[in-house]
Amino acid sequence: MARRCGVSTATVSRALRGQGAPETSARIRAVAEELHFTPSRLGRSLAERQHAANGIVFPDLAGPYYAEVVLGYEEVAADLGRSVLILTTGGRRSTERTVLELAGRVDGLVIMGRTVDDDVVRRIAASGLPMVLVARHPVGEVDTITTESRRSSREVTEHLLAHGHRRFAFLGDPDRSPDVADRYAGFADVLARASLPAPTPVPCAFDLAAGRAEGSRLLRSRDRPDAVVCANDEVALGLLTAARERGLRVPEDLAITGWDDVMAARFAGLTTVRQPLRELGATAAQRLHERITEPDHDRTPARHEILPTRLVVRDTCGSHTLPSTPAAR
Repeated sequence: MARRCGVSTATVSRALRGQGAPETSARIRAVAEELHFTPSRLGRSLAERQHAANGIVFPDLAGPYYAEVVLGYEEVAADLGRSVLILTTGGRRSTERTVLELAGRVDGLVIMGRTVDDDVVRRIAASGLPMVLVARHPVGEVDTITTESRRSSREVTEHLLAHGHRRFAFLGDPDRSPDVADRYAGFADVLARASLPAPTPVPCAFDLAAGRAEGSRLLRSRDRPDAVVCANDEVALGLLTAARERGLRVPEDLAITGWDDVMAARFAGLTTVRQPLRELGATAAQRLHERITEPDHDRTPARHEILPTRLVVRDTCGSHTLPSTPAAR
């Protein structure tokens, strides 16, 4: 095809995608129609030194949170004609090397959460590879996509205060997640303004088993809280199980809140914060594609997008009504 047209394979590929000089592109398309030519994605990728694949790095894939993000990401990536290489870093000893190897095999990379150090992110960005960070604070001039955390966390805490709760606990580890760090910051801010001490977070992995185990220990303490703000829904559902095993009534003896609004939270009547998980993944795929395809992508200023979240009040707080006072902004 390229020999027949007297041009390079890369020029043929660009013309068939509607790019390049109009006269040359028209001539190439005419020859392609005459030959009934169907472009090979692999051949096109090799000719353009591209892989037609994106990479996405997760800390883990267990649980509904990551599943929803992946579904949103893959749906958009498929529509854009790109395959997805998924890497999980949980339990790996050579995380940095593995992520750098993946970066050399893809056209762009999404890194979710605190899966690698900032220095690794800067090193990959310096190579010119398009990148997007998800659920992570900005690093250099790399695009970020996050969901709003502090405002909704303040709303959760204000709601609990408005319904008489004064002995609080926070179940989750802010050091393991930028999102959770922001949630704890909003929680602590409201308590400080109410002249209440912010409790030290109870470190906890972000799954149901950890929520149940750490929650059980928390509920055995002498100064048992009357309200627990949990880092996510899985932790909250584990705590809910522990409370019922100890014969505590929820919400009469203990109010519980989660975060994410996964399907199980809806069936359990869990008060939580709904965040758009599929949209988070879909937006990441779209923004990465824009970075890959736009000219001089490395010269465009970094974009930082924040998706909205919303408090959803259910049974585990004891009231379906929101406080009458407006939430702090």
